[in-house]
Amino acid sequence: MKKLLNVAVTAMTLLWAANTFAQNVQEPEFIGESMVLKSDNSTQLLEKHTIQTRSASNVSMIITGIGSVKSKLQIDGCCSATKLKSADNIQFIVRAVDNNTDPMAIVKIFKFDSSKKYRRAEMASTNNWGTTKTNKLAYLNFTAKKYGANSYLITLKDKPAGEYGITITNPNAVDEKGTIVSTFSIN
Repeated sequence: MKKLLNVAVTAMTLLWAANTFAQNVQEPEFIGESMVLKSDNSTQLLEKHTIQTRSASNVSMIITGIGSVKSKLQIDGCCSATKLKSADNIQFIVRAVDNNTDPMAIVKIFKFDSSKKYRRAEMASTNNWGTTKTNKLAYLNFTAKKYGANSYLITLKDKPAGEYGITITNPNAVDEKGTIVSTFSIN
């Protein structure tokens, strides 16, 4: 009995220590912010951008009237200053309104097409037959756990090279705030 009690106390102590160590990194200060969690348990706040929405017709739509119009998110600059390696375990701490909602519903991690001047991601397209395709962003798969009082610990499953953005929406209210995207690169 004494041996069983010692094992139980040891196990509880280890669980408490692991939980305390895992939660010693502070949550981001503001709702919608994202931080990368480094292997040494330090963090780096991802750079934030206000998005622009851009719509454009392809050449065939202009010349023949047959084609499509695409709506894209756009941010200035070719690439993010936050460079991550695909070989590493890539984790983020993202702050939401609370952490009671399924993170798959409110956290979106998506790929940008990058050029020398900007990064773009296609949101929707409409052709002249009235067919509209929405939610065309190329998303990365991730797993998530509650972190702290209002955040999630996000672990990327897929890590192909490229430029990426993270958005966090508020499921509890519709408001008129601008969309903020936090960016990072995977090499």
